[in-house]
Amino acid sequence: MQEGQGIYTVELYLRVRLACDGGMSQREAARHFGISRDTVRKMMAYSVPPGYRRQSPVRRPKLDAFIAIIDRWLDEDRTVPRKQRHTARRVFDRLRDEHGFAGGYTIIKDYMRDRERRGQEMFVPLAHPAGHAQADFGEAMVVIAGVEQKAHFFVLDLPHSDACHVRAYPAAVAEAWMDGHIHAFAFFGAVPQSIVYDNDRCLVAKILPDGTRKRAALFSGFLSHYLIRDRYGRPGKGNDKGSVEGLVGYVRRNFMVPMPRFASWDAFNLWLEEQCRKRQGERLRGESETIGERLQRDLAAMRPLPASPFEACEQVSGRVCSQALVRYRTNDYSVPVAYGHQDVWIRGYVDEVVIGCGGEIIARHRLRFDSSE
Repeated sequence: MQEGQGIYTVELYLRVRLACDGGMSQREAARHFGISRDTVRKMMAYSVPPGYRRQSPVRRPKLDAFIAIIDRWLDEDRTVPRKQRHTARRVFDRLRDEHGFAGGYTIIKDYMRDRERRGQEMFVPLAHPAGHAQADFGEAMVVIAGVEQKAHFFVLDLPHSDACHVRAYPAAVAEAWMDGHIHAFAFFGAVPQSIVYDNDRCLVAKILPDGTRKRAALFSGFLSHYLIRDRYGRPGKGNDKGSVEGLVGYVRRNFMVPMPRFASWDAFNLWLEEQCRKRQGERLRGESETIGERLQRDLAAMRPLPASPFEACEQVSGRVCSQALVRYRTNDYSVPVAYGHQDVWIRGYVDEVVIGCGGEIIARHRLRFDSSE
């Protein structure tokens, strides 16, 4: 890890990369976010901090105790004429004079700017311009390798064209969310400008009082890698992403009836991909063009694929026990006995667990979803 990189969060990487992608120069980004131009260049070179381990939010000791006061003043401003609302300078003066604030003006200005930007990101348009997407998971019963079980199927929908990609998994875990996106982007050969989501816990760790989403770390890294702008439907309001909600039902009725029977998940997913490709030849009611013809406008407005796909895995550390086993989540995985009592790293993908020591991979196992397997 290079000096200074560890202090920056995945969330800051995402904000800086999106700002520069939106036209802000690196010089301006350095000034706007209060970081050096060298740091901005590093952030544009990496989608997440190299060697990132930080989990706790950055502390602002001089400001944190006053945030509730600032938020109350700004919330009250919504009921007064625009020209009589608090500026950053007025907030700073009042905090200093009325509450003994000892910090600087700049941190007040930066906080208010970020707060305003977060509020703007909550708007979800009803129109469907080309190049944007919606994503969700559905459920259906399937038979895989002779075993009847529940399939959790990921759906990425392009509402402008109604083109879609569907992929099924044994569980709708965070790695499945990321893996589903990666396969969908490869299927279309491009990346949407933005995607609308619900508030699934695999993506959103917490919804703050002001409506801001605190993203899960893996999801933040994914967004930063592909430079996607995430948008969210209101909790309990499925119509905010009604296009993909309807498509989940379509997939269940048309792709899952009769109950699919396949020898493996890979075979099932190849068949699902072929159904998505066939559907592009359909012409929906009220449309003069096929889905595939309208898809060309979507693709023209989407972003090119990055040089390499995102590493869709959870990365944790562990230790080999005396029985040459490593615990990951609720299951134990074996490693060679020569690595007994050594520290190891673990990468949990959607379908396998990879265990390594130093720079060497020492074991690979099929991922188990419960300890009874």
